[in-house]
Amino acid sequence: MTDALSLMLASRDWLMADGATGTNLFNMGLESGEPPEFWNTDKPDNIRKLYGAAVAAGSDIFLTNTFGGNASRLKLHSAQGRVAELNRVGAELGREIADKAGRSVVVAGSVGPTGEIFEPMGTMTHALAVEIFHEQAEALKVGGADVLWVETMSAPEEYRAAAEAALRAGMPWCGTMSFDTAGRTMMGVTSAAMAEMVEKLPNPPIAFGANCGVGASDLLRTVLGFVATGTERPLIAKGNAGIPKYHDGHIHYDGTPELMAEYAVLARDSGVRIIGGCCGTMPEHLRAMRDALETRPKGPKPSLEDIAAHLGGFSSASDGTGDTSGEPKRERRGRRG
Repeated sequence: MTDALSLMLASRDWLMADGATGTNLFNMGLESGEPPEFWNTDKPDNIRKLYGAAVAAGSDIFLTNTFGGNASRLKLHSAQGRVAELNRVGAELGREIADKAGRSVVVAGSVGPTGEIFEPMGTMTHALAVEIFHEQAEALKVGGADVLWVETMSAPEEYRAAAEAALRAGMPWCGTMSFDTAGRTMMGVTSAAMAEMVEKLPNPPIAFGANCGVGASDLLRTVLGFVATGTERPLIAKGNAGIPKYHDGHIHYDGTPELMAEYAVLARDSGVRIIGGCCGTMPEHLRAMRDALETRPKGPKPSLEDIAAHLGGFSSASDGTGDTSGEPKRERRGRRG
């Protein structure tokens, strides 16, 4: 492979991805219910600031502001006709920031779920999902994205459709799922089942893993589930900065930069190759993560007890695969935001 991400992975033990998109944009004034993707054309300087802050904090990879940029999601705002424009511009702004970074930085075209339920429970078909994702992928490709970054998926059918769309677009890709229901995705996928699914794809991703979910502890437990399968494919961990809490009508994440630094080191020591943050992860978290990854020597693979001791207990007794490991149980206090 000669794509930018594969070349970087071949020369580095670990790469740092970026942090939150939504949290950072809300801090810039994005209103609840307003599509972030509209800012690609309406407030491009804010998007340049978003991307630039991740690069300045040490990210080797940053995601474009296109998570909800598919026709199914944009239709909610009567903007399904703007898929090509919003994704192309989102990637172009990313290309601009990456090209002036003074070092190699990968622009990852973010592709989120359609928001629809697949047949037979819902109405979404494989063919339509592939078409929706392919339209987005082509626009990200035109805009200059190095790789497609499929994220926050919960249904295997949707993950497979996004993979097929990447193949049609001739784009290298990565893909993560969100494990937020007692160690499983919302549609019941376990870490072991995801690892098995990935290897059966006609075009497996460059790297796969988990993002978002409940908190850093749970996410790393899922990562250890991937590792237990013996996979040799590079792993991704993009955990939330703590647990969301409501204060004065706003969601705040309680994870400190110090906690995220611990998470980053534990992820690296678990075998993760691409380490980033998700909801609530700000530039100050990324700087602490980068510093810890560069200055703290690699240690042994952590146990579940190690993870709980450093990051807090788990939100459920089981990781979804049937192994409870006698871990401390923590009352679930929030949903991902």
